[in-house]
Amino acid sequence: MSNAKAQTACFILLGLSQFFVPYVCSLSSTGRTGAMSKPKKCVVIGAGWGGLSAAHAISKSSKDNWEVTVIDAASRPGGLVRDGFKSTSGERNAEAGQHGFWDCYANIYSLLFDDLKLPDNEILSQYAEQGQYSPRGLEAVWPIYRDQLKLPTGLGQALFTRFLNLPLTDIASAWPLVLAFSEFDDSEAAWKKYDEVSFRDLCVKLGVSKRCYDEAFEPMILTGLFAPGRECSAAAALGMAYFFVLRSQTAFDVRWCRGNIGEKIFEPWVDQMKGNGVEFMPSTRVIGFHPVEGQDTIQSIECVNVADGTTSTMEADCVVFAVGANALNTFVSRSPFLARYPDFTKFSNLRGTSVLATRLYFDKAIPTTYSANACWGFDDGVGMTFFDIKKIHGDDAPAVKGTPGSVIEVDFYHADPLIVLNDDEIISRVKSYLDKMLGNPSKDANVLDAAIVRLPKGVNWYFPGSYASMPSIKSTSLSNVYFAGDIVRSRHGSWSQEKAYVTGIEAANAILGRNGDEGIIPLEADEPHVNAGRIASTAFRSLLGGGDAGKGPSLVDFLW
Repeated sequence: MSNAKAQTACFILLGLSQFFVPYVCSLSSTGRTGAMSKPKKCVVIGAGWGGLSAAHAISKSSKDNWEVTVIDAASRPGGLVRDGFKSTSGERNAEAGQHGFWDCYANIYSLLFDDLKLPDNEILSQYAEQGQYSPRGLEAVWPIYRDQLKLPTGLGQALFTRFLNLPLTDIASAWPLVLAFSEFDDSEAAWKKYDEVSFRDLCVKLGVSKRCYDEAFEPMILTGLFAPGRECSAAAALGMAYFFVLRSQTAFDVRWCRGNIGEKIFEPWVDQMKGNGVEFMPSTRVIGFHPVEGQDTIQSIECVNVADGTTSTMEADCVVFAVGANALNTFVSRSPFLARYPDFTKFSNLRGTSVLATRLYFDKAIPTTYSANACWGFDDGVGMTFFDIKKIHGDDAPAVKGTPGSVIEVDFYHADPLIVLNDDEIISRVKSYLDKMLGNPSKDANVLDAAIVRLPKGVNWYFPGSYASMPSIKSTSLSNVYFAGDIVRSRHGSWSQEKAYVTGIEAANAILGRNGDEGIIPLEADEPHVNAGRIASTAFRSLLGGGDAGKGPSLVDFLW
């Protein structure tokens, strides 16, 4: 070949390469002919456990081309449990409560130690005994159940929990509740049946003594579901109690965060997600939703920055609502577009209940026998807990460093009567309660500083009949809308932070077209005697229902 012909051939090949190389690359990146595929946009509303979990699960999927943005009205991620609050003097950082991680939080433990690789003993306390107080003083002690002889669940808790004043005859009156726990299997049918009645009414009908209810069950419901038993669904109470107390003998063993949860857990988690491309928009409130014309789909979201008032509009291929009951209610009431749709209209039935978190800094050390304590009998219909923060965090932890005496957290649930008080009135009341429980050392100590955090309607309220209004993982009305959080229906069986985290993964799985339980650690199977009780309950209802357990009467039908 002559030099001229060779040169011409080279130019032809070079020209062809300019066309074919981008074409072949586009095939490898999109799997089809045409230009590079445009990333899909997922907007997550809410930066609590559910929202962060959904963003985390989507951003970890390297094979899916998604851009994830998390919007939250607060200045820092974390939702209700975030930190970033200040004491009344402005000198100390505080957070909304002290945060625990129970034995059944398998998915959150996997996040902390397998995914984020956080140092175990630096972020969580060791297991410890817990106390229960009333105005009379110490009432009960919960041991470290994993340190006791292993017994069938229920029996172990009954034998090893030390009630100091509650008579054995009153404790024995609770045994008929075994019938309800045997029948309530967390199924849709069980939820619908037991959600019709309150937990207090169920206990009364089953013959639980008033004293046993008032001193054992009511404090558990007030601190676990944040409302008195007369105002809580029996389904929610049975589900919560089984998860936290009865699933296994060790279910109630708990470890506490050794510092402000924002610094210890949320900051490294958010940093990892930012490294995976997740964008965070704090101090941003969602004020509107714009549909695709003629379709039941959200096309964009209108936001406002709460700091400077600037507005922005974000396109969205999918939207995850990861907010609580009160926020869902508010979105519907302020959005004519959302109010058109049945599964959003029912959110107007949902509501929240209030939390008051206080942290008192003393000039002297106040001895406490137990670092974590539940309380009852101080304010009617109000739940209460208190924590010795120095014992949990350590004397040199940033949250307590430089404080000469004790730092005690006292939190109240269903606290509407308290959050209306001014700071001085709240501090005085909290101090008087500690004086009753802890005696002269508390009376002799002075409050140097205090943090008061009011969260009106801040936590979900599982009132009787609320289940019908709760969202499912995927909207039935809007094709690109999903939900995450502990108000969302889920068959996983978990509660509180663990449930919020799990539903975030479930929402991500639905968005990505995966199996619903992919990447989720299931709860351990029921213990044999529990399973046997449930089989017997089903068989009995099947017998009465002519071979169909669904048509047979439940315990609720017999009692009412």
